[in-house]
Amino acid sequence: MLQIRFQGRGGQGAQTAGYILASTFFQAGKYVQAYSTYGGARRGTAVSTFIRVDDKPIRLRCDIENPDAIVCFDSSLLNEALLKGATGDTVVLISSSHPPEHFQDLGDYQLATIDGLKIAQANNLGRIVNSALVGAFAGLLQSPDIDLLTRVVKEMSPVKVQENAQACLDGYRMVQKRKR
Repeated sequence: MLQIRFQGRGGQGAQTAGYILASTFFQAGKYVQAYSTYGGARRGTAVSTFIRVDDKPIRLRCDIENPDAIVCFDSSLLNEALLKGATGDTVVLISSSHPPEHFQDLGDYQLATIDGLKIAQANNLGRIVNSALVGAFAGLLQSPDIDLLTRVVKEMSPVKVQENAQACLDGYRMVQKRKR
């Protein structure tokens, strides 16, 4: 079972990103469980989205204690609570202009960074980094399929459909380029 935590601030698109990713896995034939928590439901407050993906029905009904991946939309949110239960095998994707080495003091994780803000702004999306980060996530984990993910991004984007699809592809390609 793949277990993922998303952490962002209200208005960055963390909740939408989680549901885009969950929908993509579901359309790929996987069983999915997704839910969000947020404090105050207003712009700027912490927003968490949790996703489980498996080939068989998911019976767990508890918080994700040992995430396989963490996607952090804002490096100021990196703390013990977010990283709790993460291991050396946990992929931690951080939206930051800093290289992964900048975050080495966090612990022994598989760190990756992507400048989601730069990608969003290049695609006329302002500060909404979710499409870039779901694309980067797919590039890091080699799942879900980028063509299906891009299609779901287009289906679920309320505005700027092409811009969001391009940001998704840009995030994916940036991670792929770094992996070589």
